[in-house]
Amino acid sequence: MRLSTVLTTALIGFSTLTAWADGKGITPLLPKMETECSSCHIAYRPNFLPKSSWQQVMASLDKHYGTDASLPAADTKEIADWLNTVALDVGEAPPNNRITQAFWFTRKHGTNHVKANVWQRASVKSRSNCQACHVNADKGDFNEHNIRIPR
Repeated sequence: MRLSTVLTTALIGFSTLTAWADGKGITPLLPKMETECSSCHIAYRPNFLPKSSWQQVMASLDKHYGTDASLPAADTKEIADWLNTVALDVGEAPPNNRITQAFWFTRKHGTNHVKANVWQRASVKSRSNCQACHVNADKGDFNEHNIRIPR
């Protein structure tokens, strides 16, 4: 494949991820996924990880980042099938399939944008607590104009 084709494909994919992360082109969540995932944390958007990461996440719910998040087989299949349909396969899978280690996340939340001490604030707690700053995160809106950094 020609270098120009590879670069064009990468730029289109990255701009798509950025647009979705900015609240444009919001894909509604599958109700079952929203219910199951948000019982413990925000239900992350399908565009936050590539398909390969979602496949690994769904295949290892019994060891979901230190918690057993197992679901009935039919529910797991329904959610996994939906993610496989709507998630993009753009970019590399982040280490350990962690959204907070994805390229786009580190670019948007690096020290040029978010000061290191923000992550230690009791009102924020961790990089995975999207709704601490993104006031409409639960609706899939991560537009930078709707950010309120808590004190």
